Amino acid sequence: MSLKILFMGTPDFAVPVLKSIHQCKHEILNVYTQPPKRKLRGQKVISSPVHQCAEKLGIPVRCPDNINTESEYQHIKNLNPNIVIVVAYGKIIPENFLNLSDTLFINIHASILPRWRGAAPIQRALMNMDKETGISIMKIIKDLDAGPVMKTVKVNIKKSSNYENLSKEMSLLSAHTIIDCLDTLESKKEKFIPQDSSKATYAKKISKEEAQISWNNKAKHIIAKINALHPHPGCWFNLEGARVKILEAKEVNIQGKPGEIVDDQFTIASSENSVQILRLKKEGKKSMSASSFLIGNKLKIGKNLNEI
Repeated sequence: MSLKILFMGTPDFAVPVLKSIHQCKHEILNVYTQPPKRKLRGQKVISSPVHQCAEKLGIPVRCPDNINTESEYQHIKNLNPNIVIVVAYGKIIPENFLNLSDTLFINIHASILPRWRGAAPIQRALMNMDKETGISIMKIIKDLDAGPVMKTVKVNIKKSSNYENLSKEMSLLSAHTIIDCLDTLESKKEKFIPQDSSKATYAKKISKEEAQISWNNKAKHIIAKINALHPHPGCWFNLEGARVKILEAKEVNIQGKPGEIVDDQFTIASSENSVQILRLKKEGKKSMSASSFLIGNKLKIGKNLNEI
């Protein structure tokens, strides 16, 4: 007997999960996603990746500005899904929804819970230079990411990992794992293990201020932040009055005063070792290699970026 499923998700991360569920024997009744937004340039209205995917798959879509209304509650109650699967939806599920009888709300969270509860678990794991992360499939309760966990799958964080490639890897892993979990739920063999909240850490939302590089940090921490915030919002610094976003960089064993341009290879000193920029994007320009940038931009060796 197939399960009746309601899916809630918004970004690219959730799309492979939606596709995977659609391809299996279970029935997706509806998809909930964030409302379309206007893009800054041209003010074109853009639907979320999940919205676009659901329309292609022929699944009915709802995108309320506010889910916490009587009409949305009644809609979900009347659908009477067995399972509601939430993947980076971006809205808090109201408590009265969670209390619907015969409906289980589960969430795919991109960390090894209870570590990195909250909005930015992948970015925080990278910034913290964790050796591993993973996905946790958990029951949703009213407290943030605190529900009992049904399944955890771990992923190694490699030296080459950044937010873009790690989130894609974890998204595909989620798409595969959720099918096993649905089969377990269908057979009623699931076991939910309570989290140890004394070990919880929190992955707060990335602020705009965090994206600016501080050369007073160690090079390894700067590199970790560059990887964690790639491609969006991206780490940046000011050079000759223009904002430069670093897309790729490496740590090199060169010493200097923090913020000092130490050579003609676009190497900038930090409080420990230096950061050599490999790829970048100057404000208003296309992304390019550092070597291409240096053809038309002469660096002032010895200039200190902290003094701008």
